[in-house]
Amino acid sequence: MALHYQAVSWNRQKTLYDWAIAGFVGLYLLIFCGLQAILFPDVTAETVIIRATSTLAFLMLHVILMIGPLCRLNPRFLPLLYNRRHLGVSMFLISAVHSVFSLLQFHSRGNVGMLKSLFTSEPDYRHFSQFPFQTLGFFALLILLVMAATSHDFWLKNLTPRLWKTLHMGVYVVYGLIVMHVLLGVLQQETSSLYVILLACGVVTIVGLHLAAAFVSHQPNQPAPKTGTDGFVSVCDVNDIHENRAKTMLINGQNIAIFRYDGKVSAVNNQCRHQNGPLGEGKIIDGCITCPWHGYQYQPQNGQSPPPFTEKVETYAVKCIGTTIWVNPTPSLPGTPQTTAFF
Repeated sequence: MALHYQAVSWNRQKTLYDWAIAGFVGLYLLIFCGLQAILFPDVTAETVIIRATSTLAFLMLHVILMIGPLCRLNPRFLPLLYNRRHLGVSMFLISAVHSVFSLLQFHSRGNVGMLKSLFTSEPDYRHFSQFPFQTLGFFALLILLVMAATSHDFWLKNLTPRLWKTLHMGVYVVYGLIVMHVLLGVLQQETSSLYVILLACGVVTIVGLHLAAAFVSHQPNQPAPKTGTDGFVSVCDVNDIHENRAKTMLINGQNIAIFRYDGKVSAVNNQCRHQNGPLGEGKIIDGCITCPWHGYQYQPQNGQSPPPFTEKVETYAVKCIGTTIWVNPTPSLPGTPQTTAFF
């Protein structure tokens, strides 16, 4: 967590992450351009750039969309999630290079402006096989531009997490537009079925990972809780929770994370105020619940971020009877202190 907004708050992890992105991008472009020079010696430099940046950006988009479900399936992928926005901005910049060179290559030699040429050179919107696929890429780039421009936490804070998250879910609209952009371009310009097969493999991978993550997330991992006369619900035995870790429960529509630490138990809302990250998949570090996504922290006894931070989450009353943990699923206001439950 940072005290002030900065263009980029560099740390060792972000530096390594971005160097890895830069290394991958450089290596991919070097290998791709080398193969193009060997296999297609007559191809122009502009065409090589268009092909290299388009395939690279599309590959990076697949990686971006795979990170989320992979983290849900296996927490070892979480390091990829922490700075995923850096990967997204890099992908936008590469897509922008592809778009600029495509406009120059195909729409700069006429008597009208490049953008007008883009929308009028192929006006047949009625037939699927002849649909002007380049316009789909144009609108996908516009959405990516908005997402890249609002990727900083300044916008997340001022737009509110819910609106910001809704805006950045546009990446799935982008994926659909680019899939159609690629598919229609391949169908209209290529004769080999290999490109269609590769595209289908990518789509199946993305859809399959998201379905698998959704299936795992919705599997019941605990028996039905018992409800007491005082509104408390039994959730689990204290020994079912590892020290400084949590167990998550969905009770009466409330997504609750129950943490065990230092002989005590506390319960807070499972959604981080930063990007609705799953607090229950994090752990307690230096006495604070630490979100596994971006490191936002909350004190377990009151759901408040440590000063000078001001984020707060809802808290829940907890008690222990023997080694059984009971939680009242009626939420208290964000940041409300709760009586500590000892076991």
